[in-house]
Amino acid sequence: MAEIAQQASVTADVNFVVDNGGPIINYPSQAGGEKSKSIGEYEFKTVTIHDARALAANLSLDREGFALVNFEPTVTDFYEPDQIENIYNNELIALLKRVTGARDVFVFDHTLRAGDENIRSEKKVREPVQRAHNDYTIRSGPMRVIDFFGEEAAKPLLERRFAIINVWRPTVGAVEELPLAICDARSVAQDDFVRSIRQAKERTGETYRLAYNANHKWFYFPQMQPNEAMLIKSYDSLEDGTARFTPHSAFVDPNTRPDAAPRQSIESRLFAFF
Repeated sequence: MAEIAQQASVTADVNFVVDNGGPIINYPSQAGGEKSKSIGEYEFKTVTIHDARALAANLSLDREGFALVNFEPTVTDFYEPDQIENIYNNELIALLKRVTGARDVFVFDHTLRAGDENIRSEKKVREPVQRAHNDYTIRSGPMRVIDFFGEEAAKPLLERRFAIINVWRPTVGAVEELPLAICDARSVAQDDFVRSIRQAKERTGETYRLAYNANHKWFYFPQMQPNEAMLIKSYDSLEDGTARFTPHSAFVDPNTRPDAAPRQSIESRLFAFF
């Protein structure tokens, strides 16, 4: 990406894990306002985050690990579960089949978030994650397939190439505060990932936290609109240089206006089987 030298950018603090050999445990936030808790050492580092809009047409899920797409779902209220289940999920499946060429796509999870505590309490949603992380690991990607489909049904699926892709977008207006920073998968070494236990109330999982490396290349899409969605590769079973993990984190944009509307967003997680 030689073009990034000509692109606009901001400098901002991103929170990274410190790999000191101790346990890393994350207790995720709960819908309604309860904040996340963690065990482990973290540090803020100031990084350059490039405006990726001028690069959007050339981004690839299989190369950089993320992409921006035009996407205008017909949902009128993202806080209405029936609309998510009966309308939005079907539109997501169609989107990913079109963009990735996957034969079979399944939505298995979604999370609604808000940057304002009052909205979180009223809508029973969670806070944005302000730590650099990747949702799945080498181990937990296949385990999520088994958890979702059951061991027998998962066997033939795991013989195919599959990916886990997040679809991230605003739900109310544009993203005016706490945008999502995304790291070019090619700039991340496997040793930068630190295994973290995700201890949720419903189950125990495993994610990666990201340790700081000056080689990382960070990007974002300022002022994401309701007709835009970011696709993020969280796992890929291929081991041939294809992007497998794409760290990301919410961050405080120094250009945020004092009167900016609180971020409201949804991230859906999908299996794509090829």
